[in-house]
Amino acid sequence: MKNKITIIGSGFSAMAASCYLAKSGNDVTVYEKNSSIGGRARQMKKEGFTFDMGPSWYWMPDVFERFFADFGKKTTDYYELIKLSPAYRVYYGIDDFITIADNLEEIISSFEAIEKGSGALLKNFMAEAKSNYDIAIKDLVYRPGISPLELVTPQTMMKVGQFFSNISKDVRKKFKNERLIQILEFPVLFLGAKPSDTPSFYSFMNYADFGLGTWHPKTGMFDVVRAMEDLAVELGVKFETDANIEKIIVENKVAKAIVVNGETIYSDVILSGADYHHTETLMDQEHRAYSEKYWNSRVFAPSSLLFYVGFNKKIDNISHHALFFDVDFYQHAKDIYDEPKWPKEPLFYANFPSITDKTAAPEGMESAFFLVPLAPGINDTEALREEYFEKIIDRFETLTQQSVKENIIFKESFCKNDFVSEYNSYKGNAYGMANTLLQTAFLRPKLKSNKVGNLYFTGQLTVPGPGVPPALISGKLVSELINKQFSEQ
Repeated sequence: MKNKITIIGSGFSAMAASCYLAKSGNDVTVYEKNSSIGGRARQMKKEGFTFDMGPSWYWMPDVFERFFADFGKKTTDYYELIKLSPAYRVYYGIDDFITIADNLEEIISSFEAIEKGSGALLKNFMAEAKSNYDIAIKDLVYRPGISPLELVTPQTMMKVGQFFSNISKDVRKKFKNERLIQILEFPVLFLGAKPSDTPSFYSFMNYADFGLGTWHPKTGMFDVVRAMEDLAVELGVKFETDANIEKIIVENKVAKAIVVNGETIYSDVILSGADYHHTETLMDQEHRAYSEKYWNSRVFAPSSLLFYVGFNKKIDNISHHALFFDVDFYQHAKDIYDEPKWPKEPLFYANFPSITDKTAAPEGMESAFFLVPLAPGINDTEALREEYFEKIIDRFETLTQQSVKENIIFKESFCKNDFVSEYNSYKGNAYGMANTLLQTAFLRPKLKSNKVGNLYFTGQLTVPGPGVPPALISGKLVSELINKQFSEQ
């Protein structure tokens, strides 16, 4: 007899779990509150323009390959990848930017040209980063975060000091040029914390950046969502959209059913890929494993102010991915983590997918995605959104030496309030819980509820952490725990 599994949410982790659980012979249904699947990785279409609404960086291609290989598939069975060249640019001033090439050799040369001797230092730094990547991404992150002993291996024992130092300190020991330091600190921002709060071991993110390169699915990150949906359907998974979960019914400390749009649906296991904090609020207080005090004490990754913009012309002097570091990098970080407030002078990121993907905008036009990292829980108003769009677009025009404002056909914004209303995101965070030392592995919220039987969690607030590749891994880890439960019954 098949076990019936209910999955809440359709983000990457939930869809990954659905595939693994269906492959094991379970009857799996995914319930998504919004009208389309993908969670934060939804797609928006408007006036001939197409936007990925969330994740836009395709890093760690080996993790995606490993996921599809688990089902006897390859990514090329579903979508085509393009390696970006250059990977991205970092802007510091007018006609003043550093281009990150699509291969390590050229990046080493670029570093050497900026700071004499830094090329050899980078080569050594990257060798260590690759070693960490091989340990972390090929092994450690595939452990379920149940015990601290999961982190104890012969390899990690050799690197124990890297768990008690931090990325910022390590980079500054080797490099003196502030721009090079910022470029090396940038990748760990994907982990949701300041470089000074991120253990040195996480330098594996630098290998993901410089060593493996930056890729782009041919028509955007939603290609991956479609691929996972196709795979899930092939395996027998059913999807229900516009399905808002109103309550999780618990009887005798066991999760029995969900209430969806007023209908009670029973199942053998309930797995939530939705926001962990929100999911627990769907149950009475006595069944929640984590208190409000606990959640409020955690370090959360930033929220974001996003703009999806359609331009009626091609944009000059820009790359597919661009980082604008022409203001104080560390002051902005302080405004996110130390003294939460809207930054006076914000760093921002711009993504122009139509440079690579001609379907992203009508011919002769450009689609753009702008992002400003913000503190979670911050005040969010339309007036503030408009003020900050003017700030970044003025700087964009200055730094890229062109006029673009009058070429805007439309712009749509998305910020903290939308993360709350659309994704039930705790404090409107965009990336989950930061991977600081005290929020790593077994110190993160658990995949399996320790208060309610047959209730499991997956996604960015649990193991292994924020980001798309970790989400795929999280889905695998929780499916293994669920299948283990069934095998022991």
